[in-house]
Amino acid sequence: MDKNRIISALLILVILIFMFVIGNKYIVDVLLSFVAFLSIDEYFNAISKVSNPVRWIGYISCLSIACIHLIPQESITTYAILALPIILIILFAQVVATEMKTSFKDIAYTFLGIFYVVFFTMFIALIQGMDKGKILIWYTFGAAWGSDIFAYLIGKYFGKHKFSKVSPKKSIEGCIAGVVGAVALMLLFTYFANTYWGLNVSYWYIALIGVALSLLGQIGDFAASSIKRYVDIKDYSNLIPGHGGMLDRIDSLIFLAPFAYVLLSLI
Repeated sequence: MDKNRIISALLILVILIFMFVIGNKYIVDVLLSFVAFLSIDEYFNAISKVSNPVRWIGYISCLSIACIHLIPQESITTYAILALPIILIILFAQVVATEMKTSFKDIAYTFLGIFYVVFFTMFIALIQGMDKGKILIWYTFGAAWGSDIFAYLIGKYFGKHKFSKVSPKKSIEGCIAGVVGAVALMLLFTYFANTYWGLNVSYWYIALIGVALSLLGQIGDFAASSIKRYVDIKDYSNLIPGHGGMLDRIDSLIFLAPFAYVLLSLI
């Protein structure tokens, strides 16, 4: 395995532990806002090959994550629901104000990026802010990165049946291994959470949501790959050695985050 990839992964893990264990929800919100900013900038750079995205509204929208827990808890859902139509209205106003120099295609790609990157990332902050969120958030990472690691390792050395032309290196064997790896990691975490950290969660429930979240995360990986193939790039950037860009690293994580928020809220 690429040494740079391993070193980068370990460094990311250390940062995550510091960020989500030591930091409170307000610090996490600010850091996730910065992650979203880096990610949507990479998305805009990629999509600029086929359009002229409205960057300023994308960058400003990242601030919504930093402010999410400054809003009263009972108003967060309303805030999230209204944010997207407000952004869409602003984008159409941009078309009118520029006399269509900003085209419908430009705002469509922009809105997709904000919805995909910023709105989905917001759910990671919402999970962290839940009751026992500092424990529950690790199920999200376990599902995403447990799936990524096992799918990569098994797919690289044993993958014989290709999954899709969208991502030619991915295999059916890797996909199955990703699900098994994510579930195994989440069940192991559940043992420690139930035994030492005051959680009381059904292993069967965790296994079921592990399967669902792993599959959703892998779809997210394919979604990111489909965008890259559309604009003919290999990675979104070279920000993280061995991993590509920030969006390359979090593509599966943010895709499953909204579903993880709903499923974990039932615990």
